[in-house]
Amino acid sequence: MFTSVGTRSAQAYKSIGIETSVSGASSHHLVSLLFDTLQQQLLSAKSAMLAGDIPAKGRAIGRVVRILEEGLKASLDLSRGGELAGNLHDLYNYCIFKTTEANLRNSIAMVDEVIRLIAPVADAWKQIGGQLDANAQSAHKPEYGYVAAPH
Repeated sequence: MFTSVGTRSAQAYKSIGIETSVSGASSHHLVSLLFDTLQQQLLSAKSAMLAGDIPAKGRAIGRVVRILEEGLKASLDLSRGGELAGNLHDLYNYCIFKTTEANLRNSIAMVDEVIRLIAPVADAWKQIGGQLDANAQSAHKPEYGYVAAPH
């Protein structure tokens, strides 16, 4: 199958944009990107279910599980994160179970449940990021007319 030059260019631009945002990102920003992609894939799974597109549903659910397992859950530090890390670990395991079950049962309600569970965690993570950015800016105030170099 052939794709138009415009479509190929848009895909290349998108790929380069993603690579650029990942290569220079802080660990906090990388987790934010995981949450964004997770939420997009959950919506894609739901849309595929509504459309009866089984292959697309399977791809989206597979991506959801990988993001939860290999991205979010793998990045937790259970030894230093205390109860919060343990609770997130359990939440991610539950979401993996529910999305897998949603795939098997073709259950939009189960996907919606995972969306509702992940949304407040993703929002809280983004709010922390805003606070980190504000703290970083105040820590690098210009001295004698020079802007401090980022660390």
